[in-house]
Amino acid sequence: MAAAKNKLLAAAVVLVAFLATTTSSGAWRIPAEVVDEYAAPLIHMLRPLASSGGHLGRSAGVPCDSWRFAVETNNARDWRTVPEHCEWYVGNYMMGGHYAEDSKAVVDEAVAYAESLNLTGAGKEVWVFDVDETTLSNLPYYAKHGFGAEPFNSKAFGDYAKEANAPALPETLRLFNRLKSLGIKPVILTGRREDKREATAKNLERAGYYGYEKLLVKPQDARVSSMVFKAGERKKLEDAGYIIVGNIGDQWTDILGAPEGARTFKLPDPMYYVG
Repeated sequence: MAAAKNKLLAAAVVLVAFLATTTSSGAWRIPAEVVDEYAAPLIHMLRPLASSGGHLGRSAGVPCDSWRFAVETNNARDWRTVPEHCEWYVGNYMMGGHYAEDSKAVVDEAVAYAESLNLTGAGKEVWVFDVDETTLSNLPYYAKHGFGAEPFNSKAFGDYAKEANAPALPETLRLFNRLKSLGIKPVILTGRREDKREATAKNLERAGYYGYEKLLVKPQDARVSSMVFKAGERKKLEDAGYIIVGNIGDQWTDILGAPEGARTFKLPDPMYYVG
């Protein structure tokens, strides 16, 4: 009897906490002290309150969480736009701090790895960096275009890129600077084409990226996929005697395709897919 009363009390506490912390936007959280005290039965008790299915589940963003997971694990491929009902979710993810925390987690691992290396390549060790959503953030553009929920407009994005005002991703800039201090030379490898080389170089400088070894862009008339192009450029680096100790990008096509480098790191990006 006492055990049953305790379970009812625990459920009541969680329910009160849920009602008390519901915001005007419908978002809610369970206070940490409640989670700590009632950790074991919490998921079971919440199931009838916030089911993973139905309207409440959809409004809580659960399907969009699953969709983003499929994107980041490269299970969801060849999609053209963010699902319409996930625009709000992706916008909140990108602007609300979660994206920054996920990026920090990736870069923390990359820095730890770089600091563990025993460099013996006579100064020929390099680390390959992508540009869009890796060194530079295009959030000022995508915030005006539905965070990827609108079809991609190459002319509109090209005009934006040529303004050369995209900010740096702070975590990537931290990695970039740490690598230089360790003696590892950054190489910038982008799918942007030759007509954007000057604007890209100017933007990188404005954003704080100085002293990289090379800026490699896609030839204007190249008709190969991003993955084939980038793998080919990495092969050219190795043929020239460089040792690729690391490779970081926001798309799987940035880091797949031999030679990938000694270790790859994938930054989050649920706004678009490059095949």
